[in-house]
Amino acid sequence: MKKLLLIYIFIALILTALLSVLSYGDGAGYVYMLWHGIQIQSNIWVLVFSGLIFSFGMHLFWIVFKRYLSKEQRKLQEIINFDALHPYEQLGMIWILEGEEEQQDFIQEIFNQSGLLKEITQARILFKQKHYQQALMILDSSPPATFELAEIQRIEIYLALHDEQQVSTHLEFLNEHQLSPWLSQISHAYMQRLTTLWASFALQFPWRYLRVVTSPALGSEAMQAWLIQLLSQFEQASREDHIELEQKYIKDEEIIQSLAFETQVLWLKLLSRCAAMEIAHEKLALHLLELKFDQEVFYLWFQQQLMKPEPDYLLIENYILQLELRYPSMPVLSFAQWHILMATQRVSEAEQLLLRYPENILMDYLRIKSTLSGREDLIKQLNLVFENDANFIKFRM
Repeated sequence: MKKLLLIYIFIALILTALLSVLSYGDGAGYVYMLWHGIQIQSNIWVLVFSGLIFSFGMHLFWIVFKRYLSKEQRKLQEIINFDALHPYEQLGMIWILEGEEEQQDFIQEIFNQSGLLKEITQARILFKQKHYQQALMILDSSPPATFELAEIQRIEIYLALHDEQQVSTHLEFLNEHQLSPWLSQISHAYMQRLTTLWASFALQFPWRYLRVVTSPALGSEAMQAWLIQLLSQFEQASREDHIELEQKYIKDEEIIQSLAFETQVLWLKLLSRCAAMEIAHEKLALHLLELKFDQEVFYLWFQQQLMKPEPDYLLIENYILQLELRYPSMPVLSFAQWHILMATQRVSEAEQLLLRYPENILMDYLRIKSTLSGREDLIKQLNLVFENDANFIKFRM
């Protein structure tokens, strides 16, 4: 349609120039028409351009009518052979049926006619077949116009090869690369694909992801999955990895405190394992408890307070009382308060506290522990029983 319009504009310009030369010195001319008693008086300019506009309208009508007729005939046509379908229709059927794996040879045959996507498609098929080195060699001969597509394919191959250096290098380069103009109409899909690759990189190489200079923000689910990977591999990480993690949190502290609550809890668990981040851990825990009460967050804060060389029991107790006023009927607060009372030798107050929440597992634990006072062997067995209970304090990561 756009091409047709440009052709008619070009013709109009040629006619304008021609009529301007012919009209020079003689005016616009005069045209008189008489047909069935209808008289029309005009000039040559109006006649020519009216004819041009009429021709454009008829041409446009014919194209629309031809497309409509072709579409309706296609609906009525009985398909008895797959080969009778248009190549794009054949690809569409394979895509709908999710048959790319079984029809790789057929797909390659179609795209062999494409000077633009031939190498990209071949590399994709080889990648699916796990012929990674062959796929990389073919990508090297792909047209410059398909640079972004080739880079995405390379990143997928390096991920499959577990080559973290190459994945990181190509992802960071692509992240800074200005998108080719011909991909601008599908830029959203392109960025989604790039973000997915970053998420795959973060999950596969969680500690390496800390060292990247530029990367798009991970989505909430991808961020949580990445943090869980860091937690699961924390003991195997080096001291340099831990320092990178600490610096990452310090740099993005404000951003992290605006993320989803569950994401912040995962960061809190990581900070609880970093001895140098005690202040940041306490600050984040208090921030989360201001947002809403979470038993696990409270326990992480409470555990940190008790592990200090000289716990400030008065400060801890006052904060617990504040939480009780704000979040009433929370058994874990009574559980923590009992430990404070026992640590400050207020045994009678602690015993009174045991009367609360008669059907809560935390308070049941304290009541049994109090009864077994002095029997360390039995208390150790009691701890094993309760700590393996799924409803007990969930501090596993």
